[in-house]
Amino acid sequence: MLPWLICAALSALALVLLLRLYLLQKSLDDITGQLGERLLSDTNSPIFLPTRDPHARRLAGELNVQLRELRRLRQRYENGDRELKEAVTNVSHDLRTPLTAICGYLELLDKGDKTPDQARYLALISGRAEAMRQLTGELLRYSVAASLEDGPTLERVDLNGAVEEAVASLYGALAAGGITPTVSLPEGRVARNLNRAALSRILGNLLTNALKYSGGDLDVTLDGDGTITLSNAAPGLDEVQVGRLFDRFYTVETGRHSTGLGLSIARALTERMGGTIAARYEDGRLRVELRFPEDA
Repeated sequence: MLPWLICAALSALALVLLLRLYLLQKSLDDITGQLGERLLSDTNSPIFLPTRDPHARRLAGELNVQLRELRRLRQRYENGDRELKEAVTNVSHDLRTPLTAICGYLELLDKGDKTPDQARYLALISGRAEAMRQLTGELLRYSVAASLEDGPTLERVDLNGAVEEAVASLYGALAAGGITPTVSLPEGRVARNLNRAALSRILGNLLTNALKYSGGDLDVTLDGDGTITLSNAAPGLDEVQVGRLFDRFYTVETGRHSTGLGLSIARALTERMGGTIAARYEDGRLRVELRFPEDA
């Protein structure tokens, strides 16, 4: 009789342990699911557990503390980022008017009589003023692109036609730079839900970047999966420089008259429309890939 009692007691204990293990596992699964939801959404709701297990409730409590701190830091970052963008926009607006006036006065001075030294200094001043005007314009466009909280208005856009139009619009500048672009398009139509103006700005900035760094060639390819690839020889670049091309204000010495914002604007607009953009350097060639998935 005693052995049966012992077996029954052990069986009951095993069932209790299995039940507690199941409840603990369910609690951990609940914590994992709720934690993922809280991290992806902007909510003040804490992690809630119906279980009374002290260990699981202690874990949930500690996670709630960390979530509140993370939420506080996120709000602080968003407020600071918003204030910075507003400040950049205001400064850009404030600088455009006096810079336009300065450039106008410099043009008037250039029409008058001047010594060779005066002409040289005037050309230097004009170049610096024009560079400053380009920078303020790019700053304004970047701040606008980065502050579109609701995202751009989307419509069905033909990528085949957009690539052809972008290359055609800059063909004169490319040819003047000694670059004859080759364009490869798929036979079928590739369409995505995008903002037409934003896509035009992205492609224009990428082609302008190729014009700055190309060693004399440019291949533009559109694949059926929505990937647009620009490839060109870039002897003046290296892997480290290419890795920083999308950083704000980063410029390369070979990229003359560059503000360092063109590719940052392209990346901001691309990500706003659900796409991805990246650059890599292989065998002396710069390869930039712009991809819009089917559901973009």
